[in-house]
Amino acid sequence: MVDSQSTPARQRPSVVSISSYLLYLFVALQVITLIISLTTLGKTRDALRAAYEGSSTDGDQVADVFVAIGLGGGILMLLLAVTLAVLAMFNNQGRNGARITTWIVGGVMVCCVGGGLLSNAGGGFNTGGGTGDGPSPDEIQRRLEEALPSWVTPVSLLLGVLSLIALVTALVLLALPKANPFFRKATTAWEPPAPGASYPGNPQVPGQPGYPQVPGQPGYPQVPGQPGYPQSSGEPGYPSSGEPSYPPPTDRPGDTPPTDRPGPTPPSTS
Repeated sequence: MVDSQSTPARQRPSVVSISSYLLYLFVALQVITLIISLTTLGKTRDALRAAYEGSSTDGDQVADVFVAIGLGGGILMLLLAVTLAVLAMFNNQGRNGARITTWIVGGVMVCCVGGGLLSNAGGGFNTGGGTGDGPSPDEIQRRLEEALPSWVTPVSLLLGVLSLIALVTALVLLALPKANPFFRKATTAWEPPAPGASYPGNPQVPGQPGYPQVPGQPGYPQVPGQPGYPQSSGEPGYPSSGEPSYPPPTDRPGDTPPTDRPGPTPPSTS
């Protein structure tokens, strides 16, 4: 019997592979962005404290809140990026649930990255100053630019743009029609049973190959009394083995069965 149920091997489309690579790139870019943020948090905090000196606003509190928000946001972005990397591995296996989750998490990340880019382009270090006797937003931005290295702002913008392009492209590739068959549930291919074998779950009927024969059908061993079975000694049609044969008894009138016993002796007359 042969295995008639075989699952064809699915080949991963190139759009799915490229999408996974872009998600991995997005994770790497987020790691670099977080490293830059961590290395500049100290200088950012010092610049905010200096900007709020001499005002009624507590500069230390403002600096601590800004650092906490920046650090928490960077860690959250990294965790979401790692989640996308794990989903990319399941996407390579054809898991449709992972693809749907990738669209959901990726959509949230697009909003976060896009919002961060708009914030940095319009003066991302604005802490909401300028009220009362506190410093103006322009003053805070000037102090931050003086405290931070000159490459931080352009590099941060470049990383944000690359991250957004990689993420959006990865999500679009997963939605292309070429990727749909790979995420569909695999179906078993039907193959007709080989001669002499029965299909699993389908009983054979008499006359089909492989079905047990019954007496009288071709190929079934004959039993005594059936046509074609070799006769034994003493049966009609079987050659004699040298023993004397006797005529069969008959009931026809006038026939006398043979006997070896002597007949009655007639009485003698003297």
